[in-house]
Amino acid sequence: MSDITSRTSNDPLTDRVSHPGYPRSNGYDARWTIDNQMGPHALWLLEWLAPALGLDTLNPGSRVLDLGCGRAMTSVFLAKEYDVQVTAADLWVKPDDNAGRIAEAGVADRVLPVFAEAHDLPFGESSFDTIVSIDAYQYFGTDDLYLPRLTRLLKPGGRIGVVVPALREEIEGVEPPEHLKPYWEPDFWCFHTAAWWRRHWTRSAAVEVETADWLEDGWRDWLHWCEVVAEEHTDEWHIRMARQCAEMLRLDRGATLGFVRVVGRRS
Repeated sequence: MSDITSRTSNDPLTDRVSHPGYPRSNGYDARWTIDNQMGPHALWLLEWLAPALGLDTLNPGSRVLDLGCGRAMTSVFLAKEYDVQVTAADLWVKPDDNAGRIAEAGVADRVLPVFAEAHDLPFGESSFDTIVSIDAYQYFGTDDLYLPRLTRLLKPGGRIGVVVPALREEIEGVEPPEHLKPYWEPDFWCFHTAAWWRRHWTRSAAVEVETADWLEDGWRDWLHWCEVVAEEHTDEWHIRMARQCAEMLRLDRGATLGFVRVVGRRS
């Protein structure tokens, strides 16, 4: 079993990915986070979400659904930091793959990896105390009918919290800002503002929205992480994608792109 929470002293890479705003995330091995990333730094985003979602108030053993968990870094973090039972659900990364990572992290008794599509979750009503989704909810949660279906899995009064790539201001028309056109992918149209997400969740009547806000200077963290991945990852595809993302964020400088967190309590 590898110790992913041991920091290497006098390691330039460890120092480079340390963030003064996310002390819990700083405790995780830098190489582990780079090798298992699938976009922005998921642990930083989860740690930003945590106080608004009230993760510290959960009882040990509470049941948490990590929806769109990727390579299960966030699931490991939830289990280690909050002593909860995590269901690590993902469509793109198979359970056997995540099971090995989870076991190596020493939390196989607290994290269950499952293969699941967000619209076909194999869980009963009121199965979870909390639902978490980091850099995934935008791919399925813009559907007007989705949130009521998902929140039926929450116990009454349970919370759902997500962090998504987002827009500072909604884009009018059908064209992205001129400076972003070379980088714009059709998937980017699922990015929205904090106000958009607040309205979207509120009018569903599925939750009482407690938080919907923008991460100030989140683009700087995103850019820094892309630069680290571009220089330190060993896979050419990840290096190329990180370089492209970094170039886009340098041009934008937070005018358009960043992150939003949204938290709601089941009505």
